[in-house]
Amino acid sequence: MDIFENAPELALEWHRAGRGAALATVVETWGSAPRRTGAMLVVSGDGEMMGSVSGGCVEGAVVMEAQDALADGAPRLLEYGVSDGDAFAVGLACGGTIRILVEPVGAALNVDTLKQIVDARAARRQVAYVVNTADWSRSVVGEGHESRFAMDRSGVEEDGSTFVHIHNPPLRLIVVGAVHIAQALLPMARIAGYDPVVIDPRGAFGSQARFPGETILDDWPDEALDNVGLDARTALVLLTHDPKLDDPALHRALNSKAFYIGALGSKRTHASRVARLQEAGFDDTAIARIRGPVGLDIGAASPPEIAVSILAQMVQALRKGA
Repeated sequence: MDIFENAPELALEWHRAGRGAALATVVETWGSAPRRTGAMLVVSGDGEMMGSVSGGCVEGAVVMEAQDALADGAPRLLEYGVSDGDAFAVGLACGGTIRILVEPVGAALNVDTLKQIVDARAARRQVAYVVNTADWSRSVVGEGHESRFAMDRSGVEEDGSTFVHIHNPPLRLIVVGAVHIAQALLPMARIAGYDPVVIDPRGAFGSQARFPGETILDDWPDEALDNVGLDARTALVLLTHDPKLDDPALHRALNSKAFYIGALGSKRTHASRVARLQEAGFDDTAIARIRGPVGLDIGAASPPEIAVSILAQMVQALRKGA
């Protein structure tokens, strides 16, 4: 999990090792706060920290509060910013404001509760950690916050005291077709936080020389997808132009919860694709999930530009549901 934030895992590890651990989580933000709600920082009893709640702006102050929380065993809600002057004092530009929840593991955040979160993350199972800051009740649930799961959006509920922290599985990108566009798309996606996989049964295409360090599956797409799975945190991009490879993958994708399905090809190619899917029994609602031609219409021409348009459309689908 070198790309993905691993504060819960580290907090559990440090606590079990006897070092003590406190988790700090961004609960709310206003203005120009540099980290989004749900960002986490873990602080050990001996002062080590990993993660970030403000990109370096208020970490020093949060570490001191975390040390105090470990000493007295009590959670606390911290707020930094409020005014331009206060924001400047703690490093927040333009009057940004953040509210941070600090919970010492064991004393406030139950170890079994933390383990539920860690186990769910390891199993690629979505869960929400729900804490009521009025009575400090806590629970870990897998349902009941569908819109937050879909938008990957932690936050405070309308009652003003219930914080829902979404723990979704890491994002994945599965690309069918080890072509030039894929060579540009995979490293871009990795930088954006995706764990990429490329599938292509054609050995000359899917080689380590062309995709150094990447996961390459040389199976037929339907068999490979059956093995790796398609869930709500997975984007699938088809780049082969070959119905023998694309269509079986589309059949799997349209029966899955993949949040993004994109297929390369002209409007004429996509029309032929739609006709084949209709003949296979898929209805118009299912087929409409496919972004074809793939990518945002930004006038992209070269493989890297097309990769940018695809990645941008993936982000749009993930964050805006459009």
